[in-house]
Amino acid sequence: MLYFNDISVIFPGMYIERIVTNKLHKLTASFPAVVITGARQVGKSTLLRHLFGNADNIVFDPVIDVDNARRDPDLFLDNHPGRPLILDEIQYAPELVPAIKRRIDQDRSPGQYIMTGSQQWSVLKSIAESLAGRAVFLDLEGFCLSEFTQTPIKQPWLEKWLSNPESLLESTPERMQTETTLYEILWRGSLPEAKFLPLETIYDFHNAYLRTYIERDVRLLAEVSDWQQFGRFVRLTAALTSQEINYSQLGRELGLNPQTSKRWLDMLIATFQWFEVPAYSGNTLKRVASKPKGYIIDTGIACSAQAISSPNAIPSHPLWGALFETAVVGEIRKQCSVMSPRPIMYHWRTHRQAEVDILLERDGIFYPIEIKAKSRPTRQDTTGITAFRKTYPQLKIEKGIVIAPTEKIIQLSEYDYAIPWDIYIKA
Repeated sequence: MLYFNDISVIFPGMYIERIVTNKLHKLTASFPAVVITGARQVGKSTLLRHLFGNADNIVFDPVIDVDNARRDPDLFLDNHPGRPLILDEIQYAPELVPAIKRRIDQDRSPGQYIMTGSQQWSVLKSIAESLAGRAVFLDLEGFCLSEFTQTPIKQPWLEKWLSNPESLLESTPERMQTETTLYEILWRGSLPEAKFLPLETIYDFHNAYLRTYIERDVRLLAEVSDWQQFGRFVRLTAALTSQEINYSQLGRELGLNPQTSKRWLDMLIATFQWFEVPAYSGNTLKRVASKPKGYIIDTGIACSAQAISSPNAIPSHPLWGALFETAVVGEIRKQCSVMSPRPIMYHWRTHRQAEVDILLERDGIFYPIEIKAKSRPTRQDTTGITAFRKTYPQLKIEKGIVIAPTEKIIQLSEYDYAIPWDIYIKA
């Protein structure tokens, strides 16, 4: 099976600096415990091994009780006195959490424990509850575009836009240089291994990833009576990426009831394979009731699940626009993850089909974003943003942007601009 556990072993000397590095250093310098969460193979272990190479690093297993950590957590911690202590895949040793809590209560020194987890289920929830005020969480996803292209950046362009939209729109930011096309970037996806593998092996890599994920992680989470059916469900969700979520539709396609569809989708969320963007309506109660939009976490996995045979097949495929939107929304999430505070993310849609793909809210200000898979956006592409402004005249709404595979920043209307999806601010 083509499936790798450590990118630094498979590709020695190929470590790529992650955008969360500075934030991770700040957190470990301020809190006794840091929990890094994210899907399998996004580089959590490699990041920690690179930054804390001399630290004691314990990798837990769902079957083997490593060093009797589950049977005798206090003795385990006594036998690993070095700090920081890295506890990889902590969800497989939940018995350690109360023991860690007791020790932190006796000694609040920062940087004592760094934990990782690849499942958002009850164990990570118990960590959040048991270590409240003692631990902070940091999300790690696959490569963002600057990591994929190995482009040093001064700050994420999104942060500059949120701080001062005019300064970004009036500037002449650079575009990232890459030897690959946009279609190949989408087809490879953002998992670190996929960047370095030969193109002819990418499809096999993603198939192996999906198979390992279903056979290992999902079996640990819940009972699934029909694994082939669950595999079909995963492929279906890939086809529905960037759409509003309809549990009845999901179930109807596969002969499942809405409750089973909801439960299976929750499993995808719990293992970081799927994420949702809630709807904005201007009414707190309606925000909860409105349909969220769902996205598969990685465009490469989506391409594999939909049997897209090569990068060249993407532009003529029905999912081309959805794949581009998925990649851009994922990029926005990754850039937001290093900001403090992190902006709130919504989507907006009316019954008349007016929509804004992404709304970011920070300091009571709304920043509308449209995403278009076209090289020449026009004023017509800003109609959703205009409708949002007219619907909520009482809100403070900043200039809107249309993110597209275009060459430069273009003014589309009095308030709205198109910007290339691959711009950056030089380091």
